[in-house]
Amino acid sequence: FLDSLMCVFFAPKVSAVDVGQEKCTEMWRLDALVCGANRVFMPQYVLNVFFSFVGSRVFPNFAVNNRSIKASMKEKLTIVKVGGKIVEDEQSLARLIQDFSSLEGYKLLVHGGGRTATEMAARLGVETQMVDGRRVTNAAMLEVVTMVYGGLVNKNVVARLQACGVCALGLTGADVDVIRAHRRTGTAVDYGYVGDVDHVDGERLAMLIRSGIVPVMAPLTHDGAGSMLNTNADTMAAETAKGLSKLYDVTLTYCFEFPGVMRNPDDADSLIPTIDKESYKTLLADGIVSGGMIPKIDNAFNAIDNGVTKVIITKADAIDGKSGTHIIA
Repeated sequence: FLDSLMCVFFAPKVSAVDVGQEKCTEMWRLDALVCGANRVFMPQYVLNVFFSFVGSRVFPNFAVNNRSIKASMKEKLTIVKVGGKIVEDEQSLARLIQDFSSLEGYKLLVHGGGRTATEMAARLGVETQMVDGRRVTNAAMLEVVTMVYGGLVNKNVVARLQACGVCALGLTGADVDVIRAHRRTGTAVDYGYVGDVDHVDGERLAMLIRSGIVPVMAPLTHDGAGSMLNTNADTMAAETAKGLSKLYDVTLTYCFEFPGVMRNPDDADSLIPTIDKESYKTLLADGIVSGGMIPKIDNAFNAIDNGVTKVIITKADAIDGKSGTHIIA
């Protein structure tokens, strides 16, 4: 660490023909400092104070982004949320499993499975009721989604990942108490046993991840009082990403059947490459973003605003982060 400090404070500056090159030089010096800090045990709060103090003095020509610095000191984690249409289609699932297995570094998968739940409910004589695209979950439907999400879909994905050499572990929020929620109240519609997340135990998930396990999360939580709760998979992914962002440099990828957020779903060239909060308001007002895409983007902004480094909405065969719609603060 002291060696890195010597590099930062005493290494001669390279002559810069323009501001861009000088910025690049100072970024090199910053990299040396970050690498040095990573080689020794130092509490996070000490590093935060240190960088806040040093940043304004050592890097006069470069606006140090605390968020970028903190992210660079963490190990990378990729969280992929895959929709039910992908996991329920054999060809799409096979491609996703292969691509996810090939991702380097730490990773975690969150899946849906709504169509399978609806089909199973029909077979069992349980009526499906949807309000604005959201499933009303009475006691009978709760049994169905618990069986389907936590059992059939989850274990199928886990088994397929194991076949690719991935040490996958299927989880719901109730397993080792990783995600607690409360039953949704205060809405015009009683959605029944539907949960809104209160807490994600990032430390416990990190313990699994660091031991080489790849969690595969089903969209189910629990209330801590003995009841399972049906929870939106996009929300599960965002809340899980937030809970782990304190420990990792997290990229959250929402993948589905389109290349990203489209101006026109029938036009493959109408991809919107980036969305910030101002452009999102315009897209909503113009009706370009509607339906189920609204809660997905809302969850994406929630994640970005709470420490997640990067959020991408993309096609299921493009989870490498090189394409799709990037959600930016």
